[in-house]
Amino acid sequence: MTPFTPLTGIAAPLMEENVDTDIIFPARFLLITAREGLGRYAFHDRRFSADGSEQPDFILNQAPFRDARILIADANFGSGSSREQAVWALLGFGIRCVIAPSFGEIFEANCYRNGVLPITLPRDAIASLAQLARAGWGNFTVDLDAQQIVVDRGPTIAFTILPERRLALLNGWDETATILNTREADIATFEARQRSDQPWLWENA
Repeated sequence: MTPFTPLTGIAAPLMEENVDTDIIFPARFLLITAREGLGRYAFHDRRFSADGSEQPDFILNQAPFRDARILIADANFGSGSSREQAVWALLGFGIRCVIAPSFGEIFEANCYRNGVLPITLPRDAIASLAQLARAGWGNFTVDLDAQQIVVDRGPTIAFTILPERRLALLNGWDETATILNTREADIATFEARQRSDQPWLWENA
């Protein structure tokens, strides 16, 4: 997983509640097994009409938001099914951070698992950021180390995530690496106890 360094780029406001995983990645594409290239299917039915032409009124089809790296969303973003492909599609499209008042629980976990930073902020802060993005105030910078969002010519907004989540994203650790790097003492204690209680398991170790 790629470490999460300070992320600077365009933020796209998608202010709609209950954008579920089927909107992010439609179910008919689940037969595609390759992870690479899924960005072309992100928000497919919002981005494209039946004949394959772009829908000009969709935010991610408009300049400069088609190059967005940050998505500002409304409540319950990523609700619905547990499909991990929704996060893969966002990554493939170029989105590395989603800011919303709340997330679907499994979607949020999938974000962390794949190196996408989900930031939860109060509704008033979200509305303010969306307004600035829509008004073209320039780039947004998400600094995970400092836990803050900085807007060009605009405010700085603090956010918090669980320390172990922050550490994993900063270092690019998957779940196994996170356990090995943060639970070393617990692992050593378990192994020592197991060596004592079940020495036969360690005969060829």
